[in-house]
Amino acid sequence: MGPNRIYGLDIETDTTVNGLDPRVAPVVAVALATSDGTAVFTGAERDLLDRVESTLATLEPGVLVTWNGAGFDLPFLVDRARVCGAHLSLELADDPLLGGRDDPLPGHAGAYRGRWGHHRHLDGYRVYRADVGPALRLSCGLKTMARFVGLTPVEVDRSAISLLSPTELHDYVASDAELARELVLRRWPACAAGVDVIGERA
Repeated sequence: MGPNRIYGLDIETDTTVNGLDPRVAPVVAVALATSDGTAVFTGAERDLLDRVESTLATLEPGVLVTWNGAGFDLPFLVDRARVCGAHLSLELADDPLLGGRDDPLPGHAGAYRGRWGHHRHLDGYRVYRADVGPALRLSCGLKTMARFVGLTPVEVDRSAISLLSPTELHDYVASDAELARELVLRRWPACAAGVDVIGERA
């Protein structure tokens, strides 16, 4: 698969409430990084989720890359779509082999494999954590890995997302989607084996 069909995805949630709980915290931004640039979706939650869904439907079938998306971004999006009445073609399959989190997302026991419409999913964090983390004794957090390979992440106080200006929020969520995509592209042959398989349409 060529780099033009590998897409980075990241979300940000409302930190004025428990931003780690999809039962109470809306999604406030979604970034989608492609080889042509990065789109950032903000605004009313249902509208932004509908726009993400529509945009993904227009892209060539590919791989959506997240960083801890199996345990956070994807189940959070599914839960929030249910709460706000948005329709997402995002499918999740519980997979005990992925291992649970020490602090799973509220309402969830662990991590998921995913597919969004005609796009497969790859959690870059899980790939790096499986080989690079133990070998180099690194945490494999997105910012840590980005700095390790010479990339410059946009950094903010995660607990104060709600205090960011629209430009700061845009730059932050865009940076995370771009970094996830770039880290996977740099190791694509190794990462390709980690692409999720769900059902018959793998």
